[in-house]
Amino acid sequence: MQTVDWIVLIGTLLTIVIYGTYQTRGSKNVQDYLKGGNTSPWWTIGLSVMATQASAITFLSTPGQAFNDGMGFVQFYFGLPIAMVIICMVFIPLYHRLKVYTAYEFLEKRFDKKTRTLTAVLFLIQRGLAAGITIFAPAIILSAVLGWNLLLLNVIIGILVIIYTVSGGTKAVNVTQKHQMVVIFTGMVIAFVLIVLKLPDNITFGKAIEIAGASGKMEVLDFSFDLNNRYTVWSGLIGGTFLMLSYFGTDQSQVQRYLSGKSVKEMQLGLIFNGLLKVPMQFFILLVGVMVFVFYQFNEAPLNFNPTATEVVLDSDYAREYRTIIDEQNVLFERKKKVLTNNATDNSLDVLAINERVERNREKARELIDKAGADKNIKVESNDKDYVFIHFILNNLPKGLIGLLLAVILSAAMSSTASELNALASTTTIDLYQNDKNKKEDQRMLSASRKFTLLWGILAIGVACVANLAENLIQLVNIIGSIFYGNVLGIFLLAFFFKHVKANAVFISALITQLIIIGLFLLNAYEYINLPFLWLNFVGCFLAIIIALILSLKDSNTKSKGLLVLFTTILCVFGYLIYLNSI
Repeated sequence: MQTVDWIVLIGTLLTIVIYGTYQTRGSKNVQDYLKGGNTSPWWTIGLSVMATQASAITFLSTPGQAFNDGMGFVQFYFGLPIAMVIICMVFIPLYHRLKVYTAYEFLEKRFDKKTRTLTAVLFLIQRGLAAGITIFAPAIILSAVLGWNLLLLNVIIGILVIIYTVSGGTKAVNVTQKHQMVVIFTGMVIAFVLIVLKLPDNITFGKAIEIAGASGKMEVLDFSFDLNNRYTVWSGLIGGTFLMLSYFGTDQSQVQRYLSGKSVKEMQLGLIFNGLLKVPMQFFILLVGVMVFVFYQFNEAPLNFNPTATEVVLDSDYAREYRTIIDEQNVLFERKKKVLTNNATDNSLDVLAINERVERNREKARELIDKAGADKNIKVESNDKDYVFIHFILNNLPKGLIGLLLAVILSAAMSSTASELNALASTTTIDLYQNDKNKKEDQRMLSASRKFTLLWGILAIGVACVANLAENLIQLVNIIGSIFYGNVLGIFLLAFFFKHVKANAVFISALITQLIIIGLFLLNAYEYINLPFLWLNFVGCFLAIIIALILSLKDSNTKSKGLLVLFTTILCVFGYLIYLNSI
């Protein structure tokens, strides 16, 4: 990085932090601090909701996901517009009418204190882990690529977020996220334009798409009901809808964003805005990754994009074997470049065959890296999806723009982490700390909210410092959420639509369901069954409802008994499909 990159990076981040702290200084009461004084217009809500979900993981991992697997990941978001409509029609009017600070307050009014507490605790567990990962994700990658100290990066990102979040609460999060989204959109559009401009003169954008299609990267829709395929139209529409309903409708980090709205109409417009823009935005980010793939069809790419992994294997007994694969990759690259330069459209089979050999070599390289790491007894991340985009940025963008793109990544990390800390503090204060004795002591509650924000910030930094990488960071966050979200959504749907179900039945059902979902996740992790994580949301929601209905049979009416039979039948059919895919 050059001096101008450091100026752009540091200047952008400090401007956001200072502006957010200054504009929202001195919150005088809990309503201002936790609900932003209910002053947010719809566009602020929409951008804030989008920024909360679009963490640094989105802008690091999603292009790498497309580079490796193509555009199919966009199907993950197909359920989001459906979920937005349902939340606007059902969740928002109810939350607004009850004047709640958190989504879980509603559960005590409908059921009892223990159900509210259980649901709040489930949220705190999964969101506390996610907050650490949103800090850790950019830190681990930037440290590996730039050689920066990992622990120091974790601490710096965490402290920057803590400063303005503790100071201004929800309003600070909303104000800063608007500017962070401007930085993020600007940076990604510039990156996309530069990638296209850096392609050879005879490769137009249309030909680039054809090249990507010839390598299977433009296959957007998969209508198969094959559970071996993690992302299909059906998993997105069904599993994705349940995930998005739970995330946007019951996860306090999102609920708090739209509870700050001026009115029900502003809240609803903000979510509809998010629903309309989110899928195209994710499509565009994936397309950036596909264009990076096309760029590396004409420019040499490393065998593995993680420089730390390469250093480890080249300093091991497997160095000669690794260099042999590098030599073969160089031969394949020259052959592919010649084919593409001569005719980019008529030799798709040749390109596909070469890319398949390239991918096999990359897989061999990952195996050697894993062996080298095991011999040295150190953890090395051989899966390099999350390093693809940052490698392109650092090696191909001009001075100044490198700093801007790094600011994009860190701004995204800060925006998501700020929302999470704000929500964690709100839930801890309102759902666990507050009681009848201190409910009316506004200043005491305001002080507690700030202290809990600071505490969760420190805990998030701690989680980041001990975190580890998974197959792909964006998938890791969604996997953690899917373990809990279906169960929580089931609790809320029971509260909304099953008036005869009592508190004890829901509480017991939630405990049993959570244990079953964790068991299913572990069975899938150890390959005893084949159940992609998106479906955990669907199964968890149905299980929570079915078990609660069974426990409430004596109080059930004919309609509820009929729904019990219907839900049970659907879940049994789905279970049979899982069985067929697992044998």
